[in-house]
Amino acid sequence: MATLPNTHALLIGVADYQHVNPLPQQVRNDVQGIYAVLVDPQLCAYPPENVTLLLDGQATQVAIRLALADLTAKTDAGATVLLYISSHGAQIETGTFADEYLLPVDVQATSEAKLAATAIAGKEFAGALRAIPARKLLVMLDCCHAAGIGVLKAIMGTQVKDGLSAAYYERLATGQGRAILAAADRDEKSYILPGATNSLFTHHLLAGLRGDIASEDGVIRLFDLFEYVQPKVTADHPAQHPVFKADLRDNFPVALRLAGQPKTLAKGVDGFVYDAYLSFADKEPDAAWVWTKLAPALEQAGLRIAISGVVQRPGVDLVIETERAIREAKRTVIVLSPTYLADYMAEFENVLAQSLGIQEGTYRLLPIQITPIDRTHLPTRLSMLTILDLTHPYRGQAELARLITTLQQPLPTRR
Repeated sequence: MATLPNTHALLIGVADYQHVNPLPQQVRNDVQGIYAVLVDPQLCAYPPENVTLLLDGQATQVAIRLALADLTAKTDAGATVLLYISSHGAQIETGTFADEYLLPVDVQATSEAKLAATAIAGKEFAGALRAIPARKLLVMLDCCHAAGIGVLKAIMGTQVKDGLSAAYYERLATGQGRAILAAADRDEKSYILPGATNSLFTHHLLAGLRGDIASEDGVIRLFDLFEYVQPKVTADHPAQHPVFKADLRDNFPVALRLAGQPKTLAKGVDGFVYDAYLSFADKEPDAAWVWTKLAPALEQAGLRIAISGVVQRPGVDLVIETERAIREAKRTVIVLSPTYLADYMAEFENVLAQSLGIQEGTYRLLPIQITPIDRTHLPTRLSMLTILDLTHPYRGQAELARLITTLQQPLPTRR
């Protein structure tokens, strides 16, 4: 039986709180569903003895601390560790107890001091993660539930609010080989659609882990999860944008796909695997715009997209992989900004796509603009192309519609 060696997981789910407002049944469904797919030998194939589940009454402050200490004791630098947490989160914004907290089942919230004493503080949790020797660690957090608004009403006149912030995710992602995948961005909520068995985030996460994620070698990697989950969640609920934070040198495997069965993306009737390869500068604010705005809009329109930096297979020469992905895509969409124009890898991608089009007698390159740029400074080969301005104050939405329509059409030729 195939297994991904040296894999460990800690799963925490709390719905039935002892002293604060409960969360819906879907929280229990979520964590139980994650447990089931991880230990299933026909799916992710984690050794069951390496997976700890703390559900409701089991997820006390003491039990969570012991489980984190156990991961530190039984893992080494070569281990893969996955943590999934679905619970309440809270922030004390000012004062002696200022921090962000995960709320175990036995948390007490009658005062700021009581909450700080009975919850898992961000400082403590970040320290526990740093103590785990594994250099492949993924934390998935679903702690900003829309159904949890008002959970801390008992603390009157204080600076406590529900949820966790982007700064909290940044803190947890500090350290080589650490990654955070959160269900929602700052000031957003994690939603449950009417009649759904799971939260929206975990619904798509489970679908991916059950085999929907494509994999050339039968292994689901870190970026595969985010690339799959994020556009689907945002397409279903535009007010929710999953967040990814990481300090990585490797797009490491997190699970097997159907016990190691590969799934190659099928070519469409046009002969291409993708409708568009998205070439952009992987820096803020460009990266956030691509992941939270552009990619979800294209996915929602039914387009097949490949994202620069994600579709390249780890362990293979980057130049070779980039050329493969661009050849498999009907068009290459370049996301123009001053940052993009200063990025050497981005320049390589658009030169490659344009050169390929010249060889074939086609127009492969499709530029879009996401910030003001001086077009007189563009290379002649780019300035001669029609550029769609997606941030134009009046035409932005119409330009996005033009982009989608163009990508749905056959590849234009020079003849």
